[in-house]
Amino acid sequence: QVQLVESGGGLVQTGGSLRLSCATSSRTFSRYPLGWFRQAPGQERQFVAAINWDADSIYYGDSVKGRFTISRDNAKNTVYLQMNSLKAEDTAVYYCAAQIYNSGSVYCVRSYDYWGQGTQVTVSS
Repeated sequence: QVQLVESGGGLVQTGGSLRLSCATSSRTFSRYPLGWFRQAPGQERQFVAAINWDADSIYYGDSVKGRFTISRDNAKNTVYLQMNSLKAEDTAVYYCAAQIYNSGSVYCVRSYDYWGQGTQVTVSS
């Protein structure tokens, strides 16, 4: 059983920054792609960013390109999401996810088989 635990969410003003972390105890962490998604109230879960096992391929949703940066530290079994220039529309619960057994596009929710519990990010204007 793989457990993913997010942290780093909180309340920030428009234009501010936050850094989310997602840690796992999995010893095979370094072998699989990881992604960040977000879900605002009443909306579907939305792709934010993804990174492959060696960080050679990185993907971003259109709404966060140029503002968010995904990275991973395989030695620490942790993936990060640096969020800069935050906007009110970035307010959501942010989830990290691992694509261990499933396959498919990293942009799709269904491609991931393990999820964290989520961390709330609130951007106030």
